[in-house]
Amino acid sequence: MHILHVASEVFPFSRSGGLGDVLGALPAEQARLGAEVTVLSPWYASLQGQPQAIWRGEVDGVGPAWLGEVRQEGVRYLFLGLEDFQRPGLYHPDDVWRFCRFGRAPLPVLEASGSLPDVLHGHDWQAGLVVAHAHLRGLNTVFSVHNLQYQGRWNLQEAAPWTGLPEWTFGPEGVEFFFDLNLMKAGLNFADRVTTVSPTYAQEITTRRYGEGLEGLMVRLTHEGRLSGILNGLDQERWNPRTDPEIVPFSQPTDKTGATAALRQEFGLDDAPILATVSRLADQKGMDLLIEALPELTRDWNVVVLGSGDPLLEASLTGWAQHPRVTFEHGMNEPLAHRIYAGADAFAMPSRFEPCGLSQLIAMRYGTLPVVRETGGLVDTVPHDLGFRFADATPEALAAACQDAYATFQDREEWQARAERAMSLDFSWEGPAREYLALYEALRA
Repeated sequence: MHILHVASEVFPFSRSGGLGDVLGALPAEQARLGAEVTVLSPWYASLQGQPQAIWRGEVDGVGPAWLGEVRQEGVRYLFLGLEDFQRPGLYHPDDVWRFCRFGRAPLPVLEASGSLPDVLHGHDWQAGLVVAHAHLRGLNTVFSVHNLQYQGRWNLQEAAPWTGLPEWTFGPEGVEFFFDLNLMKAGLNFADRVTTVSPTYAQEITTRRYGEGLEGLMVRLTHEGRLSGILNGLDQERWNPRTDPEIVPFSQPTDKTGATAALRQEFGLDDAPILATVSRLADQKGMDLLIEALPELTRDWNVVVLGSGDPLLEASLTGWAQHPRVTFEHGMNEPLAHRIYAGADAFAMPSRFEPCGLSQLIAMRYGTLPVVRETGGLVDTVPHDLGFRFADATPEALAAACQDAYATFQDREEWQARAERAMSLDFSWEGPAREYLALYEALRA
C-alpha cells in the first residue's frame, strides 16, 4: 500500500509546531511497519540545501514547478517547488492564495512522474484543496484536523478561480462557508474519512463551544461514521531522557536532580520547585490565564516560560520577568526546551482547547508532572491520579490546581511515585500508526 501524506510542514525540514512534529514521526513509523510512505510538502526558500530534482515542468493554472526528493528512515520525502513559496519563512498573510496554488499542483505533478498513491492523507487546511482534487480523481482520501480554529478562508467570489475546482463544488455542501472559500471545509466535505488528533477533540468539535462554526458538519460526519479521533504519539527517540544530548541524562525521577540543578543554575532560580511551560503565546493555550495567576503561583513556585506569539502576552511576560521567581525566554529554542522539560518539576498547560498536545507527553516522559485543563487530548493523556486537572478556564482554577500540585510535591514519596508512573507511560507512535493503517485498509476494501 502506497500512502501519500500532504502537509505544509514536516520535521526536520520545516516546522512551526505540532503539525511538523507529527509529520516527522508518523510516516517513519508507518514505514517501519511495512507500508510504502511518501510525504509531500512545499519547498520553502528558507530551507537549507536543495533536494534532488526528479521532475520539472508547467502545471495548468499554477505555472512552473519542480519536484525534489529526499529519502531517509524508509520514507520518501517529496518537495514541491513553486515560485509562490520563494520568500523567507513558512507562513504569510496571503497563504490562502499560496496554498490554493499548492493544492492544485501535487496530483498533476505526481501523475506526470508516475507515482499516484493508493491513499492520500491530507493534514489541516493547507492540504484541504489537495484532498478535494484527489476525491474528484477517485483516490481514497483521509483528512486530519490538527486544529479546527485555523480554516484557510477567503472571499469565495475572488478565490473561486484560484482553486481549479468545478463550479458545483462552490456551494455549502462543498467549499463555501458564509460566502467565503474555506479550505478546511474542502478537506472535511470531500474526504472519505476525517480524523482528529485525539478522541475527546473529535467529540468536542461537534459542539458549538469548540466547533468553530463547523459543528453542524461535524455532527453529520459523526452520524455518517466518517469522523473519529486517533491520539497522536510522541517521538520517543527524540524525546528520551536517557539519551538526550541536551540535558544531564537520567532514567528515573530520583535521578532528575542533575537536570533540575542545571536549570536552576542557568536561570538563577531559588530552591522553590519549578513550574514550567513551553508554548505558543496565544489565548488558545491559556497563557493569559497563567499570567493572571502569577501573583498566586510565585508564592510557591519558580515559573519558567519559553515561547513567543501574541505581542501583548510577550510584553506582559517581559514585565513579569523582573520578578525574582519568573523567567521568560522569548522564542522557540529547542535545546532550551529539552532542558526545561527535564529540569522542571511540574508543567502547566491551561489550554482553552487542545486538539491533542505534545508538551504534556514530553513532560511526562521526563518525569515532570502536568497541570492541565480538562479538554481535548489533555483529557485523553493525563490520568486523574497522575497529573493535576482543572475544569474551568480561569486563573483561579489554574492557581488552585497548582496549589494541589505544590501540596503533593511536599510528599516526596508520592511525587516520585507519580513521576515514575509518568515516565513509564507508552505514548509511542506504533499504536496510532497501526490505527491509521487499518483505516487506510478499510478504504481499500
